[in-house]
Amino acid sequence: MHEVYLGLGSNLGDREQQLRQAVRLVDERVGRVVRQSSFIQTEPWGFQSEHLFLNAAICCLTDKTPREVLQLTQQIERDLGKTKAHATHHPSSIFHLPSSILHHPSSIFHHPSSILHHPSSIFHHPSSIFHLPSSILHLTSPLIHHDRPIDIDILLYDDWKVDEPDLKIPHPLMHQRDFVMIPLKEILTEQTNP
Repeated sequence: MHEVYLGLGSNLGDREQQLRQAVRLVDERVGRVVRQSSFIQTEPWGFQSEHLFLNAAICCLTDKTPREVLQLTQQIERDLGKTKAHATHHPSSIFHLPSSILHHPSSIFHHPSSILHHPSSIFHHPSSIFHLPSSILHLTSPLIHHDRPIDIDILLYDDWKVDEPDLKIPHPLMHQRDFVMIPLKEILTEQTNP
């Protein structure tokens, strides 16, 4: 069994009820919750809102992989009302490249051979060189936070290190966030070094 620490937060609706439901669903779907912090009220982090957060941390024992834990906690978030409109947009989510471009990068060029014969066309019609989705051409702020009914973050998974585009363990920003570290330190064992 693996020991996984999760951070919970809510600033919409009945915050305490949302956190309690999240704990119950984690216990049912991810693994037995063996430790739970007290709930603390905190200011929004990274954005301004009139809605204060209620935060907590839990530790559960699981036989699931980190990827499975991520998928299960994301489904719990959805079941508790979190939508794409509530989600934080990370830098890695700015670019949404179709799989055709990822597998065939040359497909972004309309007529690469014509550029060799008429290089000046690059300066007169730069948009004609590339065939890219508009989402890439019109970028927004790289990190945007929103009010949300529930947020569940994987903080620690044993002593594992995971570095994937959508899954990073330990959580890379947790040491910057008192709303994570205060409840987390409340339930950490002496053997666990965050």
